[in-house]
Amino acid sequence: MEVNQQTIAPMRAVTVSREYGSGGGEVAARLARRLDWRLIDHEVVAQVARELGIYQTEVEAHDEQAEGRIAQILRRMRLSVSGGFATPLAGAQLGAPFLAASTPPAAGELAYQDTMRYVVQAAASTGHAVIVGRGGQVILAGQRDVLHVRVVATLEQRIAYVMGREGLDEAAARARIQMKERARARYMQARYQCNHEDPHLYELVVNTGLLDLDSAVDVIYQGLERKASRLQVPVEELGPAAGMTRYVGQPADFPVPPQSS
Repeated sequence: MEVNQQTIAPMRAVTVSREYGSGGGEVAARLARRLDWRLIDHEVVAQVARELGIYQTEVEAHDEQAEGRIAQILRRMRLSVSGGFATPLAGAQLGAPFLAASTPPAAGELAYQDTMRYVVQAAASTGHAVIVGRGGQVILAGQRDVLHVRVVATLEQRIAYVMGREGLDEAAARARIQMKERARARYMQARYQCNHEDPHLYELVVNTGLLDLDSAVDVIYQGLERKASRLQVPVEELGPAAGMTRYVGQPADFPVPPQSS
């Protein structure tokens, strides 16, 4: 599908929330490549580590029980200067305190949250970013120029994905998915007081159990394009009632058949 950069230019970001094993991270990466937008994923954790000056393991403990490869990512990834997102962002630029590893946990937690929120907001403010996780769907919920997406699949399909991608047997893959999902649920509830599975947090919920990953990217792009085209529509003219007329007659309720005794 050809990308119309002019049409989607007013949009600032796409946030991608995903069930573990749904391929949502891969969908986000493919979407970023297709749009030629920046992918804001694990490098956010590395940025936080640099800004707070805390040990890598301390960051891992905070960050959604960060995936096993976070160590390599922290060593090798930096936010790119392409698109105007500076490398590295100094603590003074972020307006976040620079903390030593000995900083009291409560102060470290507060600074971590503030800086994580700032990095997500800065990525959207700079524009043209695909943001994976990190509560982006909540942090940027008030921005009409951001599209929020949730990627899901059945548990059986996610188990197969994790088995194939991570080389685990079925029991280990199931246990890992359950552990990751519990950790993400706790993370979102504790930090943002919300259930990340709530469909009202998203404009699109994409099922990769039905769509292949490239088709999922197609659907997200179409949603991005449609949302961009409606940015100038007044808020009061949005919603399912827009352009609809009154029913000709009284709408009938679906009759509930009596239960047989």
